[in-house]
Amino acid sequence: MLLENHVGGRWHRPEDDGAALLDATTDEVVAYVSTRPVPAEQAVAFAREVGVPALAALSYADRAALLKALGTFLVAEKDAFADLSYATGATAKDATIDLDGGFGTLLAYASRGRRELTGEVLVDGPVEPLGRGGTFLAQHLLTSRGGVTVQLNAFNFPVWGMLEKLGPALLAGVPSLVKPAPQTAYLTEAVVRTIVDSGLLPDGALQLLVGEPDGLLDQLDPRDSVAFTGSARTGALLRAHPAVTRGVRLTVEADSLNGCVLGPDAVAGTPEHELFLAEVVGEMIAKTGQKCTAVRRVLVPRSRVGEVAEALAERLGKVRVGDPRDPATEMGALVSKAQRDAVLDAVTRLADGGQTLVAAQTDHAIGAFVGPVLIVQDDAARAVHEVEAFGPVATVLPYDSAAHALDLLARGRGSLVTSVVSHDPGFVREVVLGAAGGHGRLLVLDRDCAAEQTGHGSPLPGLVHGGPGRAGGGEELGGVRAVHHHLQRTAVQGSPDALTAVTGRYLSGAARRATAEHPFRRRMSELTVGDSVTTGRRVVTREDVDHFAAFTGDTFYAHTDEAAAAANPLFGGIVAHGYLVLSLAAGLFVDPAPGPVLANTGLDRLRFTRPVKPGDAIHVVLTCAALTTRTKDQGEVRWDVQVLDDDDRPVATYELLTMVTA
Repeated sequence: MLLENHVGGRWHRPEDDGAALLDATTDEVVAYVSTRPVPAEQAVAFAREVGVPALAALSYADRAALLKALGTFLVAEKDAFADLSYATGATAKDATIDLDGGFGTLLAYASRGRRELTGEVLVDGPVEPLGRGGTFLAQHLLTSRGGVTVQLNAFNFPVWGMLEKLGPALLAGVPSLVKPAPQTAYLTEAVVRTIVDSGLLPDGALQLLVGEPDGLLDQLDPRDSVAFTGSARTGALLRAHPAVTRGVRLTVEADSLNGCVLGPDAVAGTPEHELFLAEVVGEMIAKTGQKCTAVRRVLVPRSRVGEVAEALAERLGKVRVGDPRDPATEMGALVSKAQRDAVLDAVTRLADGGQTLVAAQTDHAIGAFVGPVLIVQDDAARAVHEVEAFGPVATVLPYDSAAHALDLLARGRGSLVTSVVSHDPGFVREVVLGAAGGHGRLLVLDRDCAAEQTGHGSPLPGLVHGGPGRAGGGEELGGVRAVHHHLQRTAVQGSPDALTAVTGRYLSGAARRATAEHPFRRRMSELTVGDSVTTGRRVVTREDVDHFAAFTGDTFYAHTDEAAAAANPLFGGIVAHGYLVLSLAAGLFVDPAPGPVLANTGLDRLRFTRPVKPGDAIHVVLTCAALTTRTKDQGEVRWDVQVLDDDDRPVATYELLTMVTA
């Protein structure tokens, strides 16, 4: 089978015979991959001319729904990819990390997108007043740059690595050009072919380029981005590429000497000691150690190095290495014999001057097998802080104090993720705060979170030790921030009316439209931003305050003790409860009869700005602030609520959220 490119809406068979890709276990040919350059110019042009407009025609809600449909579809098709996954050397458990991780990531982004990417225009942060009178404001917007993104992916996660980048790009409305690593490109091609056949994605949203990437980056301009996962050497070459120097955005996830620190309190017999052993061994053998987030350096209190290393060696020595298709196998093969040779070369450098407790098992006649390797080194060894063996290899290092452990971690020049296994809050605090500046994520493991911690293979974007990590170049890009990465952040300055028109969200000071009919009587499709109602007045009495205190049990002295309240420098006498003011405000603006409003779902940005005293009168200005479609039948209406006194000074401000019939 010669792998094909999917470009311009159709599959293209390369003209050469291609190079053979072998089954990592059996040495049988799985597929052939072209060594010819990919049709880069055609792919980029199609993405720009067809993919960008097709995705731009969809709202954020539409694209979130598309991701959900795609993730659900791929979950149902998972079994079709099992045999090909075995060919990469992955066990069934390893395949689950890659496949479920990828599919679950799409579904997670779909959920986050539906909940957090609201409205037609994304605003980033609160509005900022630029003048004292409130007539000149600034608001940051996130908008499409109209470009494409190129994925340059690693061999170790041919599915998850692609889908974790595809999800946020699609949510942002950005077409993806996927260039998989050749070693496992057959699995990526199978998944892309299934996606294309599903018809779920618009034309141009996803293209696959399996040949040589020569000239691909030359087609890009500052609208575009490149997401790379692979070696530090290749990452350095990409940073110097002319496309990057002329403004193409580049994110790099490269070699990472991740650590796992055993706390002094986690002695034998404690839950943390067992968690630590399981974490290190599990991280060494999952995906045969071919994870950007796998544990490479194991930091142990100096007095316990021998004991802990022996315990790890005993467990590693029992690991069943073999054919991943055999259910009894715990660790399969490396992805290729070339990768095996690279790992063994790195082991030689790491073991120099140290003690190898568990040596590589390479006695298989066929396949790219190598057994777990555990090395004990002195903390002065340089190689352990410079060389990554991208396989089932870890080095145990002694540390003398938390400060010493932090110094050892820092010698690795940062990492994607480091674990701390301890139930001592003081030790955890010192290590986490000391290490946070140099690590993308810090995972604290103890008995309290053991039942729920999902480990280094979590299928959620941006959480704990992810399978393929994240192509962020040291910047955390989990959750919707990964979507924001594809967008342009722009500060827009102007009047409240101008910014309300641009964003589609009501800003204080913008024009309001008083409606003859109460806005609560209107379906969401009948509302417009700026629709408003001003209520009548309500005098707050001392009897109201006393009743609320007795009824709720909130007898704070400012509401019940005249002398103490008078001595309070903020109040100077009895004041109404803040929540009493909110309750009375609701009584002023709520329309009681059944209608389009289905439920109050919450309050945002509540502030009490002035005290209300018995005898003061309040009224409310309620304004439709934003409209967000949630389903075909319902939507969320965000209301700006201003509770004012008789001098029109705000005493409370907040945003009210309601679900309303569409």
